[in-house]
Amino acid sequence: MVDYMVVGLGLAGTTFCDTLRRNNKTFVVFNDRSQTSSRVAGGLYNPVILKRFTLSWRADEQLPIATDFYTKLENFLKVRFDEKLNVLRKFASIEEQNLWFEAADKEKLKPYLDTTLVKNENLGLKVPNGFGKVLETGKLDTKFLFDSYETWLQQENLLYSETFDYDQLLIDSSFIEYKNIKATNIVFTEGYGLMQNPYFNYLPMQGSKGEYIVIKAKDLNERNIIKSSIFLIPLGNNLYKVGATYNRGQKDNKTTEEAKRDLMTKLDSLLDCTYEVVDHEAGMRPTVKDRRPLIGQHPEYHNLWVLNGFGSHGITIAPWAAKSLYDRIESNMSLLEEINIARFT
Repeated sequence: MVDYMVVGLGLAGTTFCDTLRRNNKTFVVFNDRSQTSSRVAGGLYNPVILKRFTLSWRADEQLPIATDFYTKLENFLKVRFDEKLNVLRKFASIEEQNLWFEAADKEKLKPYLDTTLVKNENLGLKVPNGFGKVLETGKLDTKFLFDSYETWLQQENLLYSETFDYDQLLIDSSFIEYKNIKATNIVFTEGYGLMQNPYFNYLPMQGSKGEYIVIKAKDLNERNIIKSSIFLIPLGNNLYKVGATYNRGQKDNKTTEEAKRDLMTKLDSLLDCTYEVVDHEAGMRPTVKDRRPLIGQHPEYHNLWVLNGFGSHGITIAPWAAKSLYDRIESNMSLLEEINIARFT
């Protein structure tokens, strides 16, 4: 008998599992890699919504928890997947510069918006009005993070690389059982895969498909993350990730020519150098109708739990959300009403 069974190993599953490990709880994980959103994500953590210069939801509370969490995880796994990089927001006009200064005056945004404007010195970029620099930002190499964590789970014989069969789940009042494994609780962290989960698919997940392209640009030589109408994220070796699109209509992980053209059009208005597209990826973001996470206990089966719905801010939200759920299960601490799935029952 283990304390927990966890289904899914994206950001929600990985952060919850490592919260369990740190608290000496026993667990096993089921994962089939069917959900690609966390793997193909840009990997950014950035506390500011750069379209309108506002703080992301609870970012000032979540970001310190996230940065501490990932540092400790790097030290445990003895790998490096967290790279501190500046985000430079391209100004489209002098008016935008003024809006930036107004935002930087606000108490909650002060720690994150640098009031010294950055002049563009990169000949490969078309940025006549300069940049604003966002502080406390960076990028996780999510693929490397998940691969490293999976390797550790495999070494400890804690990972079952298979699709979870809901029909084989036996639920008792004091435990759950699946294929001869018993656990006190089961936590579903399946991203958009929630739609297939008969216990939690009543929740209003919308899903938003996102596509990225990866380009090679030998003459660009940019080390910062650039935000214009798209994000340009340096990967090293003259490679850059460019994205992402938002499409609520398509519910699959297939790449489309339409999205690729859209990203290239936006890229062409930013770059003043040649490039080639070398890769193209897609994933379904687990977005929710009210733009808040889905966390909590099944209304009928009290040992079934869900941790999901981080949308496009998973890197910042996940460690905080994992702790919130852990504290709810282990210490009966109340979940915030705005994240508790009880709001939908």
